[in-house]
Amino acid sequence: MLKINIENTNNPTIIKFVANSILTEGSFEYNNVEEVHNSTLIQQLFHLPFVKKVFVTANFMAIERFNIVEWDDVQEELKTIIENYLKVNDSLFTQSDQKQVVVEVYGESTPNPSVMKFVTNKLLTSQNIEVTNLEDANEVPVAKALFDFPFVKEVFISENYVSITKNNTVEWFEITTALRDFLKMYISESQPIITEKFTPKVHVIPEVEPVAIENLDDISQEIVAILDEYIKPAVTSDGGNIMFQSYNTQTKTVNVILQGACSGCPSSTITLKNGIEATLKQLLPNKIEEVIAING
Repeated sequence: MLKINIENTNNPTIIKFVANSILTEGSFEYNNVEEVHNSTLIQQLFHLPFVKKVFVTANFMAIERFNIVEWDDVQEELKTIIENYLKVNDSLFTQSDQKQVVVEVYGESTPNPSVMKFVTNKLLTSQNIEVTNLEDANEVPVAKALFDFPFVKEVFISENYVSITKNNTVEWFEITTALRDFLKMYISESQPIITEKFTPKVHVIPEVEPVAIENLDDISQEIVAILDEYIKPAVTSDGGNIMFQSYNTQTKTVNVILQGACSGCPSSTITLKNGIEATLKQLLPNKIEEVIAING
């Protein structure tokens, strides 16, 4: 049965209406009613005076409002409109006008030289799927097919991307095009990402005792405060956790523990280098050289 949930975003003028099923393949953004030619529902939304912009992708619709109302006053009414429409209509878009979505795949480098991220404009899965060897790939057909490439070492799949870890027998410039073309064809042909029998691995996360803040030096206490205020809320919202472990005053190295969804995830390296390390260096100039993550 169709169900819509309301989710807030970091932008107070934008709210998400998340369905328990896929609404569309691809991403569509509308800035006014004149741009909408293939959805009666979105046309109706723009006739509401407070609707400024509509964005649709995968299983949710994000709506930006003008400042003439507050979301608390109108969000339940909008939820009802969207639910009622989708219960009567099979699709958000009219079939006669909906354009064929061309699958795009592009390679994105990561701080880990052995890992490349292949991002697509289609939703692949709502789960985090980690496959570290061929034996674990039986219920993940796309990973099983990727392991046919002799240089593929590990595969990680999440939402709209596939992260691939290669071995040291080749360089990325030699294989990126072949992997991108393979994934584009695989996704275009709507081949399965996982089978019905797939069950995600259960990772047992050991309990880690938090460090006693009162016993830390001044810089360490500053680091803990920054992690709690700037980093932890974002990590927690993604289903993970971050804990301070230690700070070396000589090497200016910070050790943190990543837990939950962040632990072992290829994207956690990107989060670490681009987010945590950059934030600490900015707020504690000349006191931080490197941040090292320990998977809990």
